[in-house]
Amino acid sequence: MRVITGKAKGIRLNTLEGMDVRPTTDRVKEGMFSAIQFELAGAEILDLFAGSGQLGIEALSRGAKHAVFIDQSKKSLEIVKENLERTKLSPFAELHQNTAEQYLQSAQEKQFNFVFLDPPYRKQILPEILPKIVHLLKPEGKIIAEHENSCHFDEKISGLLLQKQYFYGKIGVSVFSAEENGT
Repeated sequence: MRVITGKAKGIRLNTLEGMDVRPTTDRVKEGMFSAIQFELAGAEILDLFAGSGQLGIEALSRGAKHAVFIDQSKKSLEIVKENLERTKLSPFAELHQNTAEQYLQSAQEKQFNFVFLDPPYRKQILPEILPKIVHLLKPEGKIIAEHENSCHFDEKISGLLLQKQYFYGKIGVSVFSAEENGT
């Protein structure tokens, strides 16, 4: 697993070992970022379910201004911290050990251009968590969610519009925006 492009291009990232860990493949990550590459400069990023932090780090490497990394696992956040130090992107990041739900309840004043979601598979977390994120999106903000390809969403979900879906074998990526933006 590595940073694909930008300031930290080619730097290998650490990840936790084990059956519960499922890093985003380079192919999927490249697809996610090619869709938003021209919108990243100066963006505020939320990497919810951060894991190794690779999605937020990729965004920072490509010009995002700041990223918030959330994970309930202390070990995951230690890996994120190592990866941020390795890529020299630590000054542009903040880390919080919280569940996604706890963070979303406490982050009333925060606003993000992009929210990356890569929750554990087979737990059906996305339908529950998506409506809780709408209030954190800046105008024209987007949620980019990685999920199993069998996970399907309605065109409208509690204030969100499903804009696009991409499929890469067993993995799906869905892009949402706030319903009032409609773009």
